[in-house]
Amino acid sequence: MSTDWKKDSSAVLRLVLCAFTLAFYIGALLAPDLPEIFSGLGRIVTLPAQLTKDYFKPELGSISGTMLNAGLVGTVCCLLMFLPEAKVTGATVIAYFLTTGFCSYGMNILNILPLMFGVFVYSLIKGQSFGKNANFAMFATAVSPLISEVLFRYPTGEVHGVTPLGIVLAILIGIIVGCSMPALCAHAPAFHKGYDLYNAGPAAGFLCFMIFAVMHKALGIDSPAIGADLGSGDWAFVNIFCIVCFALCIVAGFVLNGNSFKGYGKLFMDSGYKVDFAAKYGIGPCVINIGVYGLFILAYYNLIGATFTGPTMGAVFCMLACCAIGATPLNVLPIMIGYFIGSRFGASAINAQAIIVGLCFASGLAPISGEYGPIAGIIAGLLHYCIVTSVPAIHGGFNLYNGGFTAGLVCFVFIPILESYAKTRTQRKAAK
Repeated sequence: MSTDWKKDSSAVLRLVLCAFTLAFYIGALLAPDLPEIFSGLGRIVTLPAQLTKDYFKPELGSISGTMLNAGLVGTVCCLLMFLPEAKVTGATVIAYFLTTGFCSYGMNILNILPLMFGVFVYSLIKGQSFGKNANFAMFATAVSPLISEVLFRYPTGEVHGVTPLGIVLAILIGIIVGCSMPALCAHAPAFHKGYDLYNAGPAAGFLCFMIFAVMHKALGIDSPAIGADLGSGDWAFVNIFCIVCFALCIVAGFVLNGNSFKGYGKLFMDSGYKVDFAAKYGIGPCVINIGVYGLFILAYYNLIGATFTGPTMGAVFCMLACCAIGATPLNVLPIMIGYFIGSRFGASAINAQAIIVGLCFASGLAPISGEYGPIAGIIAGLLHYCIVTSVPAIHGGFNLYNGGFTAGLVCFVFIPILESYAKTRTQRKAAK
């Protein structure tokens, strides 16, 4: 490995993400229910995917099938990264981990394809290289459950085989979403002012809300009830898999950084506001943060007594997504405290599945605690806790980025108040 290659952050991040894809395949082969790998994948691909479906549960999939699903989807994502004009940045890291993270509840190798095709159509319309829009192709998969819905259940509400109408609707929705998401994602920062790291969350949320309203409310078609279908999970498998992956990231980052942790302390203290860690601190500290932050997330879920279902494992990787663009254990901790306070007084326990997944996306509010201080971060986390379980009703449970959408809503209300009554870290330094 040459020194110049080490300095090419795009090449290193691409290699790291390809390594995670390989890890998913290895995890599939080492899963405790290996004989169910293909039958489990078959169930994952052919059943409705509305929030929240636990693909670890035998009736819905299998652990081995889930890992194979993540490997297949990860392979598609990695292929996108090798297209001409595709550049791998912190935004690619978040797109990849969100896409593969949801492979354990809601996303699969079938329901992502019409949406990625939609971004391909967008690229043709705009006269752009598809590789230039690779990240958008991954972000568009946020509404994958809509594709499964029209393919296997819409409009009767009963699970049926694939119909010509379902195929036409899947392609149509894919094109609508694929052609809309790039524009919406570009506009989203004006909505949350950079304080929601899950930038595609508000874009996907509002778009899914409109499509859901047309498909069901406007046409008078009953929508399926929103409810979790969960299994018992597998604590040992998820923990061992994640610990090995994240520990190897720390080792890799250490080597890339010249056998040193130099620079990681500054990254750890960063506010997380409008930053790409690889560009600002170097690829070594960035990769170290992937590992450190991943272990931090895993330790938290163990501490609160989470059940390690498919959605919990997915939450670990979806939460990890922001590790290259602003999230660190330090600026996410106040968000966690806000969630803990909410659980002490609210109706949902801190280790309830919806709250576990909710915290995953509440972590996207990390720049608030980084810029405005831990108290503001705690309040942001508390606000997110209070509304995250109410939001699915407006998009029917078909938006996988539900928590990122919620984070955008928190920003819409909370950031103007903070700007009126508080000072950012930069403003406080200037005042001194």
